[in-house]
Amino acid sequence: MAKTASSMLPLGSQFDDSRPGNGIPVTGKDLREALDAVLSDKPVSSNQKPGIGCNIKWKPGNEPDYF
Repeated sequence: MAKTASSMLPLGSQFDDSRPGNGIPVTGKDLREALDAVLSDKPVSSNQKPGIGCNIKWKPGNEPDYF
């Protein structure tokens, strides 16, 4: 999916290549590259790896006011 600053940044890709226990440092490289492309009004690479990890799931009644 190629998006530019004139549309929107696709979120859902990985942060970087680090994973628990793989010894690769956390850099945010993939997110940085996507943001740099958007800020330069260039296409974001469609070659994206899915993010891995947990997400926040709010229990009914405990979600923040802005949710």
